[in-house]
Amino acid sequence: MPMIPVTGLYTAIFTFLLLGLAYGVVRQRIKLKKALGHDHPDLQIANRAHANAVEYVPIALLLMGIAELNGASNNMLHLLGLTLLVARVAHAWGFTASKDGVHAGRYWGTVVTWLVLVLLALVNLLLGFPFYLL
Repeated sequence: MPMIPVTGLYTAIFTFLLLGLAYGVVRQRIKLKKALGHDHPDLQIANRAHANAVEYVPIALLLMGIAELNGASNNMLHLLGLTLLVARVAHAWGFTASKDGVHAGRYWGTVVTWLVLVLLALVNLLLGFPFYLL
């Protein structure tokens, strides 16, 4: 049975990050007494911080899992997983701290997230290359 323990580790860690960001949305909803909508700036910021992570984390974990199944090095996967984690935490912190303005955490979190996604996609392309011509 194939195993992907590195991806499993980062999936668990990112689950806690996503739950923490979701809790930020719930906290704002309780504070503002808003069951629906995002018409208050603090609620909108909390919602977008969570949604942004949801937009990028699943594809990164999928790419990581496929790369791991296809034989990518555990050290490389840990490097990319930790880098992505730092980027997503920096982005969430920058998004929340900036109050919808410019913030280094938000900027670099996005840039590094994109870089990790590109690298994971390239790793998958390279690992699969020998099988494309069959």
